[in-house]
Amino acid sequence: MKRRDFLKVGVLGSLVPWLRTLRADQVNPATRSAILVFLKGGPSHQDTFDLKPEAPAEYRGEFRPIHTNVPGLDICEHLPRLAQCADRFALLRAISHNLADHGLGTRYVITGNRPTPVLRYPSLGSVASRELRAPSDLPTYVALDEDPEGPGFLGTRYGSLNTGERPRPGQAFRVRGVSLDDGLTVSRLERRQDLLDDLDTAFRSLDNLDDEVTALNAFARQARQILGSRRTREAFDWSRERPAIIQRFGNHETGLSLLCACRLIEAGVRFVTVIVDGWDTHNNNFTSLRRDLLPPFDQGLAALVRTLEEKGLLNTTALLVTGEFGRTPRVNGQAGRDHWAQAMCALLAGGRVRGGQVLGATDEHAARPRGPAFTPDDLAATFYHNLGIDPRTEYHTNTGRPVMLVRDGRVLREVFG
Repeated sequence: MKRRDFLKVGVLGSLVPWLRTLRADQVNPATRSAILVFLKGGPSHQDTFDLKPEAPAEYRGEFRPIHTNVPGLDICEHLPRLAQCADRFALLRAISHNLADHGLGTRYVITGNRPTPVLRYPSLGSVASRELRAPSDLPTYVALDEDPEGPGFLGTRYGSLNTGERPRPGQAFRVRGVSLDDGLTVSRLERRQDLLDDLDTAFRSLDNLDDEVTALNAFARQARQILGSRRTREAFDWSRERPAIIQRFGNHETGLSLLCACRLIEAGVRFVTVIVDGWDTHNNNFTSLRRDLLPPFDQGLAALVRTLEEKGLLNTTALLVTGEFGRTPRVNGQAGRDHWAQAMCALLAGGRVRGGQVLGATDEHAARPRGPAFTPDDLAATFYHNLGIDPRTEYHTNTGRPVMLVRDGRVLREVFG
């Protein structure tokens, strides 16, 4: 067995691809963090944050608007908790593009760059993983359960720690390589590492170590530090939160995922992506939203904003809520709405965002922007700016090609006004 193979033994190897982001130095507590809540499938903008109550029935759908705590801002009746904290977020309407395909739409929104066959752009989280640093015993970037796009040309070292699943009610949330499953204890892990150290000593006299192998040694040592870190394990263990806060988030997957994101940010993780599935409502749109999607989303997201604020984290945590596109203005024959990229909404909060405002507007059917439109490029540039990252930063691919972080987007400075 080659020396490299020994380095891939057991749980240590599972952490190597993303450990390149970690450094031993401590992080300035003023460094910003971020949470991306991605509503996978494309949420219906006209049934959530851009209702058209005066439109004909085949456009307006079944839901009524309710007032929020911001005069003049109405949202869906099934979002009552978010209505009471509308002064904490900015709502972007009239975001528009033309990629009404799940894969391409997701790639566009998650990277802030229009997809191209010649270059794979990094996700928002992977860029944050490159620009920010977490404490040495924590991952920089965590995705619950996976990053929809990945690190692109930045390389796997800036990828996320994918949990592979999401927290579920009544079950311990186990993350491979962090929860120490199957009876593995920290002391047993240390004995494994001692064996690896002995093997390293033996092999060191037999071959010349190249840079990659030397780096893998460092990553393995950091893996050991993370796996042995009580802070890491406790950050993922949402059951350690105060009972009143757990109850606030709700006993469902969406709420517990957002609670876990809050705990990870509090512990020192710099970026967390939360995937919320189920928004591809071609059939029974209104039943799915009313019964399954909006109540847990409303409870969990409102709880996240409130809890971040109570913990003193909202001012240093950039929050973005979005999907890959909106849905068709006209209700189809299956009481659903289909893919529609010409209009969609996003929600921004935290950091320097000025809450209680709406930017952009759509026409009477929520079909197209009325007046100036925003693009996914603008959304990404604005999010990066809130995170303290210059969206015009220039990176280089592994072939030396210069690439601007967000080529065509502009920072929507009115968000911060």
